Amino acid sequence: LLAAATGGGFLLDHHVSLTSQAMVYVLAVVVASYSLRWQQSVVCAIAAVTAFNFFFVPPRWTFEVESQENLIALFTMLLLALVISHLSAGLRRETEIALLNARRATQLQELATGLSEITSAPEIMTLGQGALDSAFEGPNILALRHFDGKLELPEGLSPSVADGLQCCMREVAVLGPGTGRWPGLGAWYIPLGDKSQMNGAACIQPALAGDTSAREHAQALCTLLGQSLLRLDLADSMRIAKNEAQRQQLQNTYLAAISHDLRTPLAAVVGAASSLQTQRDKLSQEEQDRLLASIVSEATYLCNVTENTLQLVRLANASQQIKRDWESMEEIVGAVLGRVRQRDPDRRIKSKVPEGLPLIKADPVLLTQLIGNLLDNALKYSADSIDLTVNVTDRELQVAVKDRGPEIPAEKYSSIFELYARDDLSGQRGVGLGLALCRAIATAHGGTLTLRRRTGGGNSFTFSMPIEANQPEGMRP
Repeated sequence: LLAAATGGGFLLDHHVSLTSQAMVYVLAVVVASYSLRWQQSVVCAIAAVTAFNFFFVPPRWTFEVESQENLIALFTMLLLALVISHLSAGLRRETEIALLNARRATQLQELATGLSEITSAPEIMTLGQGALDSAFEGPNILALRHFDGKLELPEGLSPSVADGLQCCMREVAVLGPGTGRWPGLGAWYIPLGDKSQMNGAACIQPALAGDTSAREHAQALCTLLGQSLLRLDLADSMRIAKNEAQRQQLQNTYLAAISHDLRTPLAAVVGAASSLQTQRDKLSQEEQDRLLASIVSEATYLCNVTENTLQLVRLANASQQIKRDWESMEEIVGAVLGRVRQRDPDRRIKSKVPEGLPLIKADPVLLTQLIGNLLDNALKYSADSIDLTVNVTDRELQVAVKDRGPEIPAEKYSSIFELYARDDLSGQRGVGLGLALCRAIATAHGGTLTLRRRTGGGNSFTFSMPIEANQPEGMRP
């Protein structure tokens, strides 16, 4: 730059004044101030004044100054060059800080967006490690705290670093240079969490006492990671609380069924049995048969309600998985029809089951109960024929129970599958457990249970479940 300024001065030597030649050197100092460090720009300013004096100030080719006016001009030029260098260096420094802050803000935004989509602690730690390594030279350590209070530390970690991580969690404070706590450390130790919930700690290097902006950025990154880990803990707590609430609801439903819907049939059974025991000789054969039929009917009702409730409690227990094996839907439907037709003397149930159905992986007892409940409901609420059909698509097996009973309003298509929900238009008794159990069984098998209006009147319940692509060899029905 100085050589270019000197060459330009010689080109303009016979066309401009000495002051204009000085401005060429000032321009070189300004350009140098934007591209060089402050110390280098000061050296450039002094060298520019020296070169201007040597090449252009009379007497030329010497460092002497002929007149006092030229001496003042040189000192003014030197002062101007130094001021310009200082201002330019300050402007460049502010620009660099602004760009750095913009990059850090962008990184925080991208990290927050990435963390919002993560649902596991290891993924959070992986994303957080990448963010720290991108922002700081390192080596950076990110340690997750387990439920037993121990940190998950990498192998070969220095004991002093491990102690720093543990200490920052105990004190719930940032340790290291510029924090007022353990200033002799060579890194910042930042906890991931607060007093109510501590999830881990981070060690970030290098750490300079005067670099407040870097320390604040490191704290902001760790705050985002701590909040995400806390969000996962809260989600787990909410899930546990929800499961517990569902369990309590099922228990309350069972107790309500015992106290209300089971009390009446029990009283009827006791009354009929007592009459038979104490007044058998006074009762006619017809009256005795009527009392015995009442006992059988009420006992059957009690068995159904109890079985439905116990199965609901079983399915609601997340720790107890259902036992699934390869089963034939033809055999399951046949078993259901054999049992239900004892209560269908008029044989209103019409079944259509194609041959050669693919095997399904299911709990046969649960599927028998699902189809049986649907058929029992159809028999209870419909006086006309009932269709039981089985169909196969490319990926699903569908079992449909279609009746001609009173149509269920569309606005109740969802609520009717809830516990203790009933839409009884026929005066038939029930506790509202059957359809809730059917939906739970369908869900446990990875399937669905839907309700829709049947053409021509009535309702159609359809159970759909996926078909395994890999069918077992030699087991086809």
